[in-house]
Amino acid sequence: MGEENMASWSGIRKKLEKDYLALSLRGHIQYYATSYSRSPDHEGRAAIRYNGKEIIKGCYYNNWLKATRFPQDETYEKRMKEEFAFMDDTALRLGVFDQRSFYRAFMEFEQQCIEASLKSENLLVRIFAVLDRRVGKRRLLAMKESITEEPAVFQEFYAIRAKAEELE
Repeated sequence: MGEENMASWSGIRKKLEKDYLALSLRGHIQYYATSYSRSPDHEGRAAIRYNGKEIIKGCYYNNWLKATRFPQDETYEKRMKEEFAFMDDTALRLGVFDQRSFYRAFMEFEQQCIEASLKSENLLVRIFAVLDRRVGKRRLLAMKESITEEPAVFQEFYAIRAKAEELE
């Protein structure tokens, strides 16, 4: 599905920040994505901000600028050859994602139940889910038992949500 068939970013952002975001985080979490009209192929950047600070941020060109920092693991070839290869902790820490990564993650997130989103291979989808109002305090407390096994970026967003729900 091409971008022309997708909802507008403003529509996606509204859904993420108003419809899905936990009440305790409204006004604190902002989703950001843009494409640059003067850039080749309208490449852009994306970020998730917490109280104005970008917790994760990425842009298309980081895929090439930071390629030497990719671990030489089983996902290396996928990262180098596929346009939307693998949204994991490494990709999010290095900022190797862009606005289209947000669009794709949102499409997956919106088309499945919250349980499936919490288990997604796409770490952006999982972040959208842990910040979602449908994940209640009991579920957050249950997640705490295994949170240290989660990727560092996910742990950071879990901590933001737990603090907002006064679970700490």
